Order: sequence, then C-alpha cells, then structure tokens
Amino acid sequence: MSLATDLESIAARMAAWQATAAVAAVLGVEPAAGRRRYLCAFEREGGSRTWLAVDESGGPLTVRREVRDVVTVAALCELAEESAFPGDLDELRAQLVALRLTENPAGIDEAESAARELQHVLGSPPHLASPARLDAIGVAARRLELALDPTAGSPFGTAMQACQAVADELWADVEATYLAALE
Repeated sequence: MSLATDLESIAARMAAWQATAAVAAVLGVEPAAGRRRYLCAFEREGGSRTWLAVDESGGPLTVRREVRDVVTVAALCELAEESAFPGDLDELRAQLVALRLTENPAGIDEAESAARELQHVLGSPPHLASPARLDAIGVAARRLELALDPTAGSPFGTAMQACQAVADELWADVEATYLAALE
C-alpha cells in the first residue's frame, strides 16, 4: 500500500474511533527502520486539540518513550522541510537558469544540481517522517547552501538547532492531551 492509502485508512479508523472530535491530521512516521507509526491530531469544538499515536493496525501506542520518539521525529522532519530553503525553489531554479544563460559563472552547474536535488528530496506530500528523511533533507540543504555561497554559515543548521525546543513544546502538548494512558 502507498503512504497516502495508509494515511487515509488510519484517518478513517480514527474518525470511527473518536466520534467526539474531527481528525485534523494524520502523519506517517518511521521512528526506526521498519516501524511505521501514525501521529493523529483531533480537533474538538472550540479548537482544542488532542493527540494519539497508533501502530499500523490503528492500535494506540501507550509506551511514553515510543510516543515521544514518534512526536520528535515528526516534528523535526516537518521543521526541516520548512527550514531547508527560505524561499521558492522553483523561483531559485529559474533564476539560476537565467544566470547561467547570461553570465555562466563558475559553480552554476553545481548550484542548479543542488537546487534540483533539494527539490527532489522535499518532494510532494505526503511524506513519511523518519531519521533517514531528516538526514537527506539536511544533506541536500547544506549542499545547496555551499553551492550558493561556500563561505557562509548554514542557515539550515542554525534553524535546526532551535528546532529541538519546538519539538519539546509539541511533546508537552501531546503528553498533556494524549487520548490513551501512557506507561
């Protein structure tokens, strides 16, 4: 089955299971190779949100460490996707093509290749959040940063350093509003 099909299936199961709240999101997460999990967000009337992480069969996860791993990987991948490039990659690629045609500076081929690679790595949703995806985004983002300015620091690296605090805040929210007892 495709990830999209899996997400739809889990969303349908969660909608049937949690009749008092709407399924707001279902994120596919693989916190460790071969262990697919799903982080589900539910929205109640008034806008409050609750959470549940489930396994492939839709069964709730109850081990606190496992749920935290799911939340952390999902959050870090989401933040990496948002931080990988601050603008529009299509626009950057068009600008690089124009620059190659008008000035053809040294390194332009590498910059075009790096932009294309990052765009490929980011892809189109849905995505399976995983440590491997996080690494791939980081490698592609850094390659593009170096191709555009080899003397500059890493805006992506700086952004990701701040992301752990965001992931911790999300975990605190999930833990406080989790729909199953955690061990």
